[in-house]
Amino acid sequence: MPLDHDDLTRFLTSVHPYDALDEAALAALLPAFRTKSMAAGQQIYTPGEPLEGLYLIHSGAVEVRDQNGAQISALGPRNSFGERGLSRDGIAVTSARTAEDTVLLVLPKSDFLRLVETEPVAARFFDRQRGPKPKRADLATSRVETLMARDPLTCASDATVQDAACAMAERHVSSICICDDGVLSGIATIRDLSGKVVAGALPYDTPIAQVMTADPVSLPPSAIGSDVLHMMMERRIGHVPVTESGRLVGIVTQTDLTRFQATTTAELVSDIAKARDATGMARATARIPQLLTQLVAGGNRHEVVTRLITDIADAATRRLLTLAHEKLGPPPVPYLWAACGSQGRQEQTGVSDQDNCLMISDDVTPEQMPYYADLARFVCDGLDACGYVYCPGDMMATNSRWCQPMRVWRDYFNGWVRRPSPEAQMLASVMFDLRAIGGDAALLGSLQAQTLETASKNSIFVAHMASNALKHTPPLGLLRGFTTIRSGEHKNRLDLKHNGVVPVVDLGRIYALQGQLSPVNTRARLEEAVRKGQLSSSGGRDLLDAYDLIAETRLEHQARQIRAGKAPDNYLAPADLSDFERSHLRDAFVVVKSLQAAMGHGKGMLG
Repeated sequence: MPLDHDDLTRFLTSVHPYDALDEAALAALLPAFRTKSMAAGQQIYTPGEPLEGLYLIHSGAVEVRDQNGAQISALGPRNSFGERGLSRDGIAVTSARTAEDTVLLVLPKSDFLRLVETEPVAARFFDRQRGPKPKRADLATSRVETLMARDPLTCASDATVQDAACAMAERHVSSICICDDGVLSGIATIRDLSGKVVAGALPYDTPIAQVMTADPVSLPPSAIGSDVLHMMMERRIGHVPVTESGRLVGIVTQTDLTRFQATTTAELVSDIAKARDATGMARATARIPQLLTQLVAGGNRHEVVTRLITDIADAATRRLLTLAHEKLGPPPVPYLWAACGSQGRQEQTGVSDQDNCLMISDDVTPEQMPYYADLARFVCDGLDACGYVYCPGDMMATNSRWCQPMRVWRDYFNGWVRRPSPEAQMLASVMFDLRAIGGDAALLGSLQAQTLETASKNSIFVAHMASNALKHTPPLGLLRGFTTIRSGEHKNRLDLKHNGVVPVVDLGRIYALQGQLSPVNTRARLEEAVRKGQLSSSGGRDLLDAYDLIAETRLEHQARQIRAGKAPDNYLAPADLSDFERSHLRDAFVVVKSLQAAMGHGKGMLG
């Protein structure tokens, strides 16, 4: 039985994005919806069928399954489905059936496409690609919360000027905020102390309240960087407190603005290249968190951010190799320093340990091998000092197993391919992501090409690797929710690394292995898999869109943590996301799970 006008209006105004439409737009859309009542167990559509339109569940439950019959989604009231097929060619790529008596609202394809073309809020909700973004962070696009220092120096209004001066000297800062019970009442600077206290010959026990600037101008965290600059220029001040409801939450100084505008990957790489030791390099790498927040705030795509962050690690590694040569002397025979893991794939974020190895020319003699052990120790210790902590699994050149002549490395790869034990699968997964960082890159090039050719022809090895790649699964529950970590420090959170990006990384590696694809970067592997026909055009677009959303959600989470003064990690509480963000993130996980299911059934591509 069709819903009447009032019932339909009440329902749609409780569902996003219809709740954001203006009254006239919603009224114009109402007549387009058709009500469809279905009994439990009825098929709504199957793969390859034309879709009636966009489906919106008014009541009941719907199961969505992939082409192999594996359930990928359990939907309930207010959930939509079918929009991905409509935005492509109008053909279903999954199947859907009712799990109980269900009432559906169907919006025909033409009306759906008109909706996303004319209503930006609907376009954003249904668009997995999320539109273009600005390329660069600057003061006009960056919020004050990304610029401010979150732990400004404070004192009470009855503190003495001597107490304030001592506190400023100890912290090496040029201002102090005067607060009582967290509420900002004034600010005092070095200029105030020199111009009013010293020049005025005031006693050192003068209350700071007598010399401070009372009720200083301030800005909220939501202001933009240019607001700070304009305020400083207009009022000739160098410090702007940041407040929320009168309470001090941070401060921005001229130094902060200068540092923000100057912090670029080029500047950090230059500082690293000129450093004389690991301590000097560490001063540069310590600015990586600030750089990450700037890059994310500027709307840069995740593959751009991670590439720029990885470039800094590469520069640090090469500088340490140069410093090692200066200390140890020139290497006896050619060698290659290679990175694996996220550095190898150029996908480093704000949380990175080190994964590396040394490949040495077969001309090396046993007497010369200690040189390379010393080289490995020097570089790995230096990287740890720079914040790239030692690998928990000891996948580093300091482990003699990963510091070997080329003949040993060839035996390693051949053995892993011939005998794909669980350990061999794990090691091969890591080592297939190798990338040359310093030394003779030709040593790795020939090994990789030979290994890819051999491995791709061994169907048993490929099957084992594919099975191993499916061990990391997206965090999807059957009842429309996420599966979060059940206990421990990160209880009730999503692991955006192991259950988010890693499943896509694993899929990309298998596509590279099957097709002998040379790229190591995950996104480049997926794009190449589409070009080579291993991954269908529609399946490839879906997976790339899903990967982009998951990876960018991870980076945005880390940037928020850094802005809050916390160490970045990969654990996100679903409650920290809006309904809109949760909906799209869940859809992205569904796409990844579908591709895993296709691979699990022996299919290299999604149709």
